[in-house]
Amino acid sequence: MARTQNFDTIAIHAGQDFDPTTGAVIPPIYQTSTYVQESIGLLRGGYEYSRGGNPTRTALETLLAALEGGKHGLSFASGLAAEDTILRALLAPGDHIVLGNDVYGGTHRLINKVHGAWGVRNTTVEMSDLAAVEQAIIPGKTKILWVETPSNPLMKISDISALAELGHRFGVTVIVDNTFASPALQHPLAFGADVIVHSTTKYLGGHSDVLGGALIINDDALAEKAQFLQFAAGPVSAPLDAWLTVRGIKTLSVRMDRHCSNAQAIAEHLQGHPAIDTVYYPGLPDHPGHDLAKKQMRGFGGMLSLAFAGGAPAARAFAESTHLFQLAESLGGVESLVNYPSEMTHASVRGTELEVPDNIIRLSVGIEDVADLIDDVEQALPRR
Repeated sequence: MARTQNFDTIAIHAGQDFDPTTGAVIPPIYQTSTYVQESIGLLRGGYEYSRGGNPTRTALETLLAALEGGKHGLSFASGLAAEDTILRALLAPGDHIVLGNDVYGGTHRLINKVHGAWGVRNTTVEMSDLAAVEQAIIPGKTKILWVETPSNPLMKISDISALAELGHRFGVTVIVDNTFASPALQHPLAFGADVIVHSTTKYLGGHSDVLGGALIINDDALAEKAQFLQFAAGPVSAPLDAWLTVRGIKTLSVRMDRHCSNAQAIAEHLQGHPAIDTVYYPGLPDHPGHDLAKKQMRGFGGMLSLAFAGGAPAARAFAESTHLFQLAESLGGVESLVNYPSEMTHASVRGTELEVPDNIIRLSVGIEDVADLIDDVEQALPRR
């Protein structure tokens, strides 16, 4: 019996058989909208129309499932398209979702405003407080427990195993947004989660040149519902986007090693700096989720956030003074980015329980030379 392949090998080879016609090592981009049929209803390879299926997207979906150790991978035009699909697959008007009080602002906007308009209710809660999570669940009404770990932007770590056990006790589907960790660092299905969601725009694509989203699902019936919605509503990834994402995934593991080491070095350098009240990074021993992160992650990731002692003016000045850390939304690319969540990625949650303090800066630490990144941070910090 062949030995099960390890992650780095899977990332390069799963779904990536060479082209049998030419022998090309990299499978081609099937840039086509439709497919010639052998006869009426007799399809070549099962492909009829690219909304329903495309060989390039199939390759990506096979790879996504393999990376997370799941049965079914589905690829979408964006992370929010993936989220919307799984919400539609599981919810009806009157249903209820419990989600963390520190999730991505776009996720909360989708759940609260888009699905909220159709009668779906939600409760935000501190996910590290299992008693509070249990209290927030409404038996018979709560259908989804939405977990984001590490969270965006305060890097909270949630106990996937404990939350999965709790959710399943009430018949709730447990969904984990694994975008910040990526499958190189964390496998939520192995800890009992039912569904994984990704913005593949981020670490999986890895080069800030493609939008995408993904679902990884083990349950056959739920996967069939999601696949139907993927086909019927059409939020699919285009062939070139799927190909770019596959290309990015091939270097995911080596990139994540550098993201993690660079972020750790910057977090340690800034801890105790007089301009910084708090460094939010799970790799620091005094982070409240440090021990849990060590247990369920292979590394601590490339994201960290800073609370500035000088309040919003100091935070804004820092964000507008870096050079290598470019001021932009998104994360997970090879280049470093700085973000001011209060008015950028999380502007939609101002005035809610999820409002991000205005002295917070989020850093997506890239894979540049760490000494250069530290120099950039240092020159942008407020001076006493």
